[in-house]
Amino acid sequence: MKNIPKKQFVGWMLMLLLCISSSAFAQSPKKVTGRVMDAQGELLIGVNVTEAADPSNGVVTDINGTYTITLKSNKPSLRFSYIGFKDKVVAVGSKGVLDVALEEDVAALDEVVVVGFGTQKKASVVGSITNIEPAKLAAAPSRSLSNNLAGMVPGVIAVQRSGDPWFNNSDFWIRGISSFTGNTNPLVLVDGVERSLHDIDPEEIASFSVLKDAAASAVYGVRGANGVVMIETKRGKIGKPQVNVRFEHSFTQPIKIPDYIGSVKYLELINEMYAEQGRAPFASEATLLNYKNQTDPELYPDVNWWDIISKDHADNTKANVSVNGGTDILRYALVAGYYNENGIIERDKNQEWDSSLKVSRYTVRSNVDVNVTPTTLFRANVGVFLQTRNAPPGDTETNQGIFYQAMRVPPYVHPAIYADGRIPRVMHKENPWAWATQRGYEKLNHNKIESLVSLEQDLKFITPGLKFKGTFSFDKFSATSVTRSKNPYYYNPATARDAEGNIITDVQTTGQEFLGYEKGAKWGDQSIYLEGMLSYNRVFGDVHDVGGMFLYNQKDYNNGEALPYRTQGIAGRLSYTYDSRYIAELNFGYNGSENFAKGKRFGFFPAAAIGWIVSQEKFMEPLSGIISNLKLRATWGKAGNSELGIRGRADYRRFAYISTIVDTGSYRWGTDAEIYRLGRSEGEIGVPDLTWETVTKMNAGLDLGLWNNSVNIVMDVFKEKREDIFMKRTNVPGSAGFNRPVWANYGKVDNQGFDVSLNVNHKFNSDWAISAMANYTYAHNKVVEIDEPAAILGTYRSQTGKPVGQLFGLIAERLFTEDDFDENGMLKEGIPAQKFSDMSNLRPGDIKYKDLNGDGEVTAVDATAIGGTRIPEIVYGFGATVSYKSFDLGVFFQGTGKTYQLLGGETWLPGSSLGAGNIYSNIDDRWTPENPRQDVFWPRMGDKAVANNEQASTWWLRDMSFLRLKNLELGYTLPQRWTTKIGIRGCRLFARGTNLLTFSDFKLWDPELETTDGLRYPQMKSVSVGFSINFNN
Repeated sequence: MKNIPKKQFVGWMLMLLLCISSSAFAQSPKKVTGRVMDAQGELLIGVNVTEAADPSNGVVTDINGTYTITLKSNKPSLRFSYIGFKDKVVAVGSKGVLDVALEEDVAALDEVVVVGFGTQKKASVVGSITNIEPAKLAAAPSRSLSNNLAGMVPGVIAVQRSGDPWFNNSDFWIRGISSFTGNTNPLVLVDGVERSLHDIDPEEIASFSVLKDAAASAVYGVRGANGVVMIETKRGKIGKPQVNVRFEHSFTQPIKIPDYIGSVKYLELINEMYAEQGRAPFASEATLLNYKNQTDPELYPDVNWWDIISKDHADNTKANVSVNGGTDILRYALVAGYYNENGIIERDKNQEWDSSLKVSRYTVRSNVDVNVTPTTLFRANVGVFLQTRNAPPGDTETNQGIFYQAMRVPPYVHPAIYADGRIPRVMHKENPWAWATQRGYEKLNHNKIESLVSLEQDLKFITPGLKFKGTFSFDKFSATSVTRSKNPYYYNPATARDAEGNIITDVQTTGQEFLGYEKGAKWGDQSIYLEGMLSYNRVFGDVHDVGGMFLYNQKDYNNGEALPYRTQGIAGRLSYTYDSRYIAELNFGYNGSENFAKGKRFGFFPAAAIGWIVSQEKFMEPLSGIISNLKLRATWGKAGNSELGIRGRADYRRFAYISTIVDTGSYRWGTDAEIYRLGRSEGEIGVPDLTWETVTKMNAGLDLGLWNNSVNIVMDVFKEKREDIFMKRTNVPGSAGFNRPVWANYGKVDNQGFDVSLNVNHKFNSDWAISAMANYTYAHNKVVEIDEPAAILGTYRSQTGKPVGQLFGLIAERLFTEDDFDENGMLKEGIPAQKFSDMSNLRPGDIKYKDLNGDGEVTAVDATAIGGTRIPEIVYGFGATVSYKSFDLGVFFQGTGKTYQLLGGETWLPGSSLGAGNIYSNIDDRWTPENPRQDVFWPRMGDKAVANNEQASTWWLRDMSFLRLKNLELGYTLPQRWTTKIGIRGCRLFARGTNLLTFSDFKLWDPELETTDGLRYPQMKSVSVGFSINFNN
């Protein structure tokens, strides 16, 4: 130390400290945070942010467009990549906060549109295809994805007919229907394989596309006649594991329940009907007083069966966990979901079993991608679906449902249960409370596994742009049930009490003490799908973009029948785009069907499309600041159907070219007729000339983007002509010798309409932004040819020229008045007789119908087309989301138009069964001698008036159009400066209301409900609270 100069020593010390400091800094990882946005300042969610020197070190921007990454290298740079935008690499330097704006990449945008059997550049797509953001489909607390489509997707008509947790799947059609016998449901493909839309959790979806015209769906040939829904599930992305959790709890109530009168009013009405018939009162004044004062509710009950069997509210819960990540070699995505919905049926808590209505579902989907080599990609998908239903034994959504039972029993007949535990019941009817709570329970289990493996090989060593893909899928579904049931002891309703005050009643039916056990038959199905595809995409000379695809597929479906269902086919596509302006495309499908004889089994279904991207023309450059995209499209094509009827229904027919032999009666002979033989006869006649049902589709469309695509308008006009529709020739003369109607290619239906959508996205500044949408669909079909008697054809009774499902009924002119009857109570001369009941039963206040054929009497042959159909011809939706800093508020309305229903049913008319069935609270709006108005809701009341007044007619025709506030949602995203301290990248809290308001001229029950008399599980509204969390990696 003595020999070292002092200045030199200090210098060495400073250098040592500097090295130690540098080492310390190198060992302390640096964190960088920031936001990623587009050129307009719109924050981007899901941007991949990776370290340029180490791609395995990466994160994804959260729902606020923000990221936090820990750097490893000494001179780091960050790479930002996002679909539809150009990659951007930015040096970090000494910055701790780095905000980045990405530039749109038109070429990238062109590659994200999912089409039949692959993808296409967005700009070159000329078919009518609608893509919906998956997040919008998840914005409803419903079990079935189909319930979120109405008003959301242009061209899709969806109707939810029930609120039952198990039976609430929506019926949906793409651009309406154009067949009156076969399946009209669209083809639903999940990862390219035909599957159910109802079994998939919205959180599993990466893309959702609807293919509406022939150019888009022709490659599916036999399966694409009704349009195609394509769903791609989430796949892994390069980066560290991203964990997302979403939870939502909802409280539900009926939107609208039927409102019925009480016991006193009910009995007064029965007395009124008895008096009209000259009979003694059904209920004496003393009895009425006892009911009114409720002196003894067990003898004089006033029961609201709805309140007895149902709860004030129910609830449901949705929860999802997803994990996503991987490297450039292996990537994975896992989504697990849970859903539980409790129905509004109340259970008897005194019973050890639970008979309440509830549904639970568990789903898991795992997708793995492996780059086996730089040119070989292996994919494996597995989905598991487990669903259970608990309900009273034998409960269905049809005429044996809980609410059917509850709404048929009047309020005055008996209470739900007597104080001593005895259960009353009227013979041949049910006690609704006992039916729901005292007969045990039934458990139904649905299990399904979906699997898929594929191998993609880049064949660029043969020629650039050539690829091969092979796919194998195996799906298996099974269902089991267990019923634990018993029959309760039922007693006849009490009429008095004994000296000790006990009710006097006797046993009606003897019941059981303990629950039985019955295991239902196991049933299910399985399907195997194989596909091999060659694809080619290449650009020559920067202006010639050529694409092609050719594939073979086959499917084996086995549902336990002696012979499995098998289909096979080939499909192809050739597309050409010149200079990003002019587009031409040819598609075809070639399919075979087992239902036809040799020589008729295969059908060829071509399609062609052209497009012109006008905005790419030089003469549009002066308008480029306003018109950012303008494309004109036109398509023509054919698709086919080979299904005779609907699978699972009694009239479904396979192998229609083969005649059948059926068992018919028996034969006996001998001295004492002791010899017995089963008889056989000819069944259905085989039709060797039967061939494909075909539909020709034409579409013209326009895509318009304004102000850098902040406003987008898409318009399509379509027309479809379906020919050779399968139908049974029921009007073949008996002299032809056929025991059963013969199948034939006979029917024709035309379908036409338009759909239009508008989307607006605008960011006012760093705090305020808005997105709005609206869409409108109109689809009207007309029967051109159908098998009907020659005497009807061309008359007012003909179905030809009317929509499929047209309602028919009598024309109600008015109500009869006193002036229509002579002194003997008979109709005056010149007034057509009405032959639905004894003419002597007609009275003032009954419905007077129009004699359309002028034969002097009104009968069933005077029925004509009235109103329209139950399926709406108009569906629309509109909504907006406004965001301010961390708050967002969204609203969405959905509506339908031109949809009709004929009211009626077993106990619809008051007095139809003299004491059976409930009576609606609007009964005061009825015809009486004191209230002889012509605009009343109910005609004359009385059991002898029913036969005439219950006829289907314009009197009972109602317009079921409605406008509904489908969703109202308020969200708040917690500041990241709070959440990052506890390891959370983003957290959003939200509250949502669903089906909160409904506007309709029809008031008795919800107009969307599929019922003619209100006796069905009601539609539900809900209020939800929930959160979504993205965790740090």
